[in-house]
Amino acid sequence: MDINALVKLTSRAWSLKILALLHRGTPGRQAPLLAASGASRTAFSKSLAHLCDLGLLERNPGHGHPLRPEFRLTPAGIEMAAVADRILSAVPRSAAAVLLRRAWTVPILAVTQAPRHFSEIKGDLTSISDRALSLSLQQLQAHRWVRRTISAAERPPRTQYHAVNAGVPIGQAVSWVLPA
Repeated sequence: MDINALVKLTSRAWSLKILALLHRGTPGRQAPLLAASGASRTAFSKSLAHLCDLGLLERNPGHGHPLRPEFRLTPAGIEMAAVADRILSAVPRSAAAVLLRRAWTVPILAVTQAPRHFSEIKGDLTSISDRALSLSLQQLQAHRWVRRTISAAERPPRTQYHAVNAGVPIGQAVSWVLPA
């Protein structure tokens, strides 16, 4: 998996939560998944369709019996469900978990495991706009998941961003599936 696949995965708010719930054993039927996720019906159905489009989830061809799941994980989905579970487990507080539903949070934390300049982050996340990156970094700093440091020794002074606190295990959960 590359960083662009991670960006696509996290572009829907409930994708990680749905994968993690399936990994934890929640039945693959819409009603139990919807209840466990806490999402609205519209957002949930869009995230579910998005996961099917990415090839991580598929409709069960044997569905029809009341005990058979409607959806099941594909082989690629099983791997990503384990990653999603590790990501969500890294943030136990539900108030902070809201930040994980934002599209750029996980990809930014994945690329800031080592100190990085703004332009380097933008280079890794090619489809992000300057504004989206700036706002995401500000939100991550406010939650203390990213630390911003200014190097006064360089001319002109340069700013670096580095994942800290809860941002480290989230980025590490993703980094083992990203190529080095």
